This record gives sequence, C-alpha cells and structure tokens, in this order.
Amino acid sequence: MPTNTFLGVFAKSPLKPLEDHIKVVNKCSQGLLPFFNSVFAGDWEKAALFQKEISNLEKQADTLKRDLRISLPRGIFMPIQRQDVLELLTQQDKIANKAKDISGRVLGRHMDIPVVMRESFMAYLERCLDATKQAKRVINELDDLLETGFRGREVRLVEDMIVDLDKIEDDTDVMQVAVRRELLDLESQLNPVDVMFLYSIIEWVGELADISERVGSRLELMLAN
Repeated sequence: MPTNTFLGVFAKSPLKPLEDHIKVVNKCSQGLLPFFNSVFAGDWEKAALFQKEISNLEKQADTLKRDLRISLPRGIFMPIQRQDVLELLTQQDKIANKAKDISGRVLGRHMDIPVVMRESFMAYLERCLDATKQAKRVINELDDLLETGFRGREVRLVEDMIVDLDKIEDDTDVMQVAVRRELLDLESQLNPVDVMFLYSIIEWVGELADISERVGSRLELMLAN
C-alpha cells in the first residue's frame, strides 16, 4: 500500500492499520484447520494448496507490517507511544510466521499425526486458534479505546477480554501436556526422527497461543501506561 494511502488511513484512525494486520494474521493462522484436515485425509495435494494460501497470507501480513513501519508518522499524537505500536505489530506478525512454519514443516516432511492422537491434537490446535481469534477481538477494540481516550468502560471491557485470552492460553498449556503424554506413550512405535519433529510441531502449535497472549499483554501494558 502506498505511503500516502497509509497516511490517509492514519488521519482517519491512527490504529486502523494494526487492526487490518491482525485480521490477515488471524486468517493466516486459521488456515491450519483445513490444512491439517487434509493431512489427516492423506490428501497432500490439497494440503499443499492450503499451505500455499497460508504462505501467501503470511506474505500479505509482512507487506502490511513493512508499510505500517515505514508510514507510521513519528509526530503522530496518540495516547500510546509509537514504539508501543511497533512492538505490538511485531508480536502480531509472529503469529502468521508461526502458522507458516508449522504448515511448511508438516508439508515438507509429509508428517503424519498418529491416528490415536488426532482427536486430541485437533482439539488442542482449535483451542490455540481460539487464542489468535481472541487476540484479533482485543486489537479490534483499539478504535473504541482511542475514541474514549483509553479511559472508562471501554478499558474495562478490553481488560476483561485480555483476562479471557489468558484463560485460553492456560487451557492450551494443559492440553499440550496431555498431547505430549500421548506421544510419549507411542514413542517406541515410531521413527525417532519423526518423534522429534512431532514434538516440535506440538510446541509450535502451542506458541500460537503463547504469542497471542503476548499481544494481549502488550496491550495491557499500554493501557497501564
């Protein structure tokens, strides 16, 4: 997006580009659901298409991030600091990066999740993606926060949403332990190299929720200041 267009967006709403970015980031991460469904079906051609879509959305998020960094005016008047906006943007972008990493690794190695683990793995993935959706909801409140001068009822609403995000991330921690335990029970039946990569995928999926929580924590710090 050209710089003058971005400046026009900032003139209307200084935080709107952050909201646009998180929408793309969330769409990118949600692409993991159909991707893994294709993997479970053994349809690697369809999985490759979903992975390509995830990759394209990650690139789109990168472009938005780059344009925002270049175009964010240094003298802009906001209740929050320019550096806070940029740090929040960085955390958001990591979600899309992680979704791309997960899908790329699974597709590249044609990794399969053991059948007995699939139900719990998908429940775990869906809960982690609940965190990315909640992060998007939180960021979408930025315009309303700006209108109220980061005070009053809107601040309390966002704080409650951040608490809910923290609870979701707590759930994913518990679910990750359970999924890892299932894999531990299967280790002797699997190729050791496959086991190593499966543990990394489980960890990376959990990082979707961890990073989403950091988005909420970053905004919480901004509200406190």
